[in-house]
Amino acid sequence: MRFMIIVKATADSEAGTMPVPSLLAEMGAYHGELARAGVLLDGAGLKASSHGWRVHIGGDGSRQVVDGPFARTPELIAGYTLIQVRTRDEAVEWARRYPNPTQHGSACEIEVRQLFENEDFVPGNA
Repeated sequence: MRFMIIVKATADSEAGTMPVPSLLAEMGAYHGELARAGVLLDGAGLKASSHGWRVHIGGDGSRQVVDGPFARTPELIAGYTLIQVRTRDEAVEWARRYPNPTQHGSACEIEVRQLFENEDFVPGNA
């Protein structure tokens, strides 16, 4: 089972403020633990939305590229960690240990979502 731990953007991450060294060290240690446990697939921080773009696809199939930055910071993603574990409970335990990703230890929320697997698309599997 694969799960993505999603770190929501903040005003600091959208401003391009780099994390303080202590936060980078804490994140590095956490990802090191994941790697030693054999569950880490990938993880990275994302640049601010001002470095990104969206592709709007119209109902007629037209495509329009819209450059960032984007409003509504709480809906943006600042980073992710992708893990592969045996159970949902194992994913929950790893997510509980995720370091507070904010610059100043502010209240925050991370989101965890399970990825689809090939067998999820086999008829009869629900």
